Amino acid sequence: MSKVKVTQVKSKNSATKKQEATLETLGIRRIHQSVEIEISPVTKGMIDKILHLVKVEAIN
Repeated sequence: MSKVKVTQVKSKNSATKKQEATLETLGIRRIHQSVEIEISPVTKGMIDKILHLVKVEAIN
């Protein structure tokens, strides 16, 4: 499976409670923190919901 690097670039202050919970579930707790995540249908959907708060980079 492929991996992506997800970095929070915007504050979660304007996010809804569900979006904040999604960030925590992915392991992102503060701004400019990065995590490497394997892509699955579940994680792809989570990333799509918070795309306005994060930057996503492909890892080879």
